[in-house]
Amino acid sequence: MRVSGRPLVVEPETFFVAPLSRPAPGSVGKTGTWRTARPVVNLDKCTGCMLCWLYCPENTIFKTSDGKVGIDYEYCKGCGVCANVCPFRAIDMVEEG
Repeated sequence: MRVSGRPLVVEPETFFVAPLSRPAPGSVGKTGTWRTARPVVNLDKCTGCMLCWLYCPENTIFKTSDGKVGIDYEYCKGCGVCANVCPFRAIDMVEEG
C-alpha cells in the first residue's frame, strides 16, 4: 500500500542488534545484610514443578538431588516472587533476624 506515492511501511536502512545476556546467579551481586525476608521451602508440599525457578529474577533457585527446590541464600534478595507463583504454597517468606 502506498500513501502519497511512498510505501506505508519503510524498511530501515540500518538496525541495531542488542547483545544477548545470559541469566546468572545473583546478577546484581551478593545480598549482604539488607534482606528483610527469605523464602523457606516446605519440602512436604513441594512437588518440584520448578515454577519458582522460572520466575526467580536472580536465578537463585535450583533443583536438589531428590527433585525438590533449593535456594541460594547468598544471592537471594528476598523479593517473594517465588512464594507468590508457587501453586502449592510450598514457599513461605520468613522475616530475617
